[in-house]
Amino acid sequence: MRFNIGNWKLRVLCSAVCLAVLGSLAYSAAPSRPQIKQDEKSKVTGTITGRNGDLVSLKEKHTGRVVVVSLNDDTKVERKKGKVEFFRHENMDVTAMVPGLTIEAEGVGNAKGQLVAKKVTFVPDEFAVEVAEEQQIMANKAAAGQAQTTADQGVAAAGQAQTSANQAQTSANQAGNAAEAAGDVAVMDAAAVKLVNQRVSDLDDYKTVAAAGIYFDSGKANLDDAAKADLDMVVAATQGVEGYLIEVAGYASSTGTKAENQKLSEERAAVVVQYLQIKGNVPLRRIVAPAGYGSTHPAAENTDSQGRALNRRVDVKVLLNKGTTEGL
Repeated sequence: MRFNIGNWKLRVLCSAVCLAVLGSLAYSAAPSRPQIKQDEKSKVTGTITGRNGDLVSLKEKHTGRVVVVSLNDDTKVERKKGKVEFFRHENMDVTAMVPGLTIEAEGVGNAKGQLVAKKVTFVPDEFAVEVAEEQQIMANKAAAGQAQTTADQGVAAAGQAQTSANQAQTSANQAGNAAEAAGDVAVMDAAAVKLVNQRVSDLDDYKTVAAAGIYFDSGKANLDDAAKADLDMVVAATQGVEGYLIEVAGYASSTGTKAENQKLSEERAAVVVQYLQIKGNVPLRRIVAPAGYGSTHPAAENTDSQGRALNRRVDVKVLLNKGTTEGL
């Protein structure tokens, strides 16, 4: 079956799945006392720690307080010019509002103490730097661990191996120091950077309430009638659901070059987003970070035509933050 939707209306209150280590960054309901005074103009800068539909939970950079930023049809989201490319399609900047991204939001307060954003800006370079730093930290730790293992083996062997063990121990110490130094210069908590590398549906505070696989012909990025019908069912699953988000991830089979597969997967994700927005009337701000992943994460082996057909797909998920049931 191409489309899969469970008895989600009865199970919305269930807890989310996966990655309990990220629970400390889960979206929290609006604070009990106002953070932004009503009708007061304000500007906040911080890291997104959670999403709940049009509401973005933001941890301020300097104060550490949590501010809820409300997005709407009038919110203008801009990507500042940076050295790296964050998304291929610039008109989708609003979809970048995912956990781990640092943003600057300005607007006015409402009666709930939320900041109703008139404008949101972000610099993609900050996002990329945070990922790079965390990758360097993890690489150094892995090197330290490998060197320590070699040292332990050398000590156990004793005799002539003692010299090698001492050398390995020195390498372990050097790698360990490098890992510690890299950790000291990190600009974010390690857990926050891990969020950068996770898809939203992997986070502990989200539950997938509906999902569909949209399939494509080889080398193509256009929707057939069956694909459109499945997307219509996705849209229907959002009706009457408060705080939903939609995640879109495009893929390709291993046929073609890596660059070709990457481009094709992104085009497939983009055409799905376009259909959801235009035909399904889904606000673009409800779609989170649509992306193409090339031929990675295959659903089946690429050794035969049937397997390759299953890999030429876009995964679409309707997500609900468990904070929705706790009141906003």
